[in-house]
Amino acid sequence: MNEFLERYTAYRELIDRRLSNVIDRDEPVTMYEPARYVLSGGGKRIRPVLVMLACQAAGGDPMDAVDAGVAVEILHNFTLVHDDIMDRADTRRGRETVHRKWDENIAILVGDELMGIAYKTLLNTERGDVRALTRVFTEGVIEVCEGQSYDKEFEALPSVTEEQYLMMIGKKTGWLVAISAEMGAIIAGADAAQTAALVEYGRCVGRAFQVQDDLLDVVADKKTFGKPIGGDIIEGKKTFLLVHALSGATGEDLDLLHAVATHTAPAVELVERVTAVYEKLGVLEDARKKIQKDTSAALQALERLDDNQGRRMLAWFAEMLLERQY
Repeated sequence: MNEFLERYTAYRELIDRRLSNVIDRDEPVTMYEPARYVLSGGGKRIRPVLVMLACQAAGGDPMDAVDAGVAVEILHNFTLVHDDIMDRADTRRGRETVHRKWDENIAILVGDELMGIAYKTLLNTERGDVRALTRVFTEGVIEVCEGQSYDKEFEALPSVTEEQYLMMIGKKTGWLVAISAEMGAIIAGADAAQTAALVEYGRCVGRAFQVQDDLLDVVADKKTFGKPIGGDIIEGKKTFLLVHALSGATGEDLDLLHAVATHTAPAVELVERVTAVYEKLGVLEDARKKIQKDTSAALQALERLDDNQGRRMLAWFAEMLLERQY
């Protein structure tokens, strides 16, 4: 295990411990039991670790950023609980979703409670401009909700442009990653140039992360992915793969992809047939190139920062995400 992986693992374990203790009440049981269930669901803890690493890269102490990182992770989990309701998802990270294990009303309430806990945790942060920190965090809430709204709107449209898709993921996925970097900068007391570099890094990493998610929906190993392969195809979600394929397909291929986009495709071997079209059109390789391009842009943004352990960790972090399989 290399030094960077050891440090990332240590930070992730620290976040997990904080998450296990962040809820200090037991009743009502119907709220706090499922809330604990959500926060114990594991995950890569990308956003909270990023808050810590960005703080360190800007010259701060990463331990000063733990509470803010935990707050971002709680916010992220809030969005997942509500997204799962809207997407009618049965599993998340290999476990039953909250609305399946309990019911939709409890899931909605748990999501709301997690939002409150996120703000409570954020306000434990003692370094940096707390007002600026809260403003950035709140903007993140708004942008993520807008992104989810666009995502649901796009599901009802026969097609969207690649520009529209990138705008949507920039809000739904990229923004939380970008504000994670910005919050770390604020806690470290970074100047405008340092902050801009870290935000650019976060936006590029966030975009690459989402396109990677779109790609993994098709090519991942089912055992490690934590949810059914091809779920986006079955749901007709406007992913990078579908949007990109629609712009280059013709004939029967175009008819099939249009049927997917409009939720009218026959279910028989749908995932296999669409994946074959993606491979035929070179869409999977184009997605890999897009991920690599955004990752390279993220690394270039880091070059504007002074060289230190935090910056080197962020560079490793981007490369690690590029190679992930789930």
